[in-house]
Amino acid sequence: MANRKSYPSDVSDEEWAFVAPYLALVREDAPQRNHELREIFNGMRWIVRTGSAWRYMPHDLPPWEAVYQQTRRRLSAGVFEAMVHDLRILLRLSGGRASEPTAAILDSRTLRSTPESGSRGGYVTDTSTRRALR
Repeated sequence: MANRKSYPSDVSDEEWAFVAPYLALVREDAPQRNHELREIFNGMRWIVRTGSAWRYMPHDLPPWEAVYQQTRRRLSAGVFEAMVHDLRILLRLSGGRASEPTAAILDSRTLRSTPESGSRGGYVTDTSTRRALR
């Protein structure tokens, strides 16, 4: 990372301290690791932030194939869900709240359905009504 200009999507040191333990599936010096884990994560964040296609990833990040493979591996392992779950707990605790919510608010809304509301109001099964709505 020291030999490239940083992107706005690059992970900060504080963020990296939180996510690194979730991402480390093998040791940093493992022989199969060809790219720095932080740079793989930076590549994934670049894709997420820009919405670009994988193959358009800048060449100063790890190859798109490596970033894609690692992202798919972590998605299927539930790594990101675990991160979000733990981060939610940390944020609740830092806000002086219990780690788990003690209440929930459920809201529902009922829309009236009339022939004038069209297809968004439900299914039309009568063909004469269907013709009248056109």
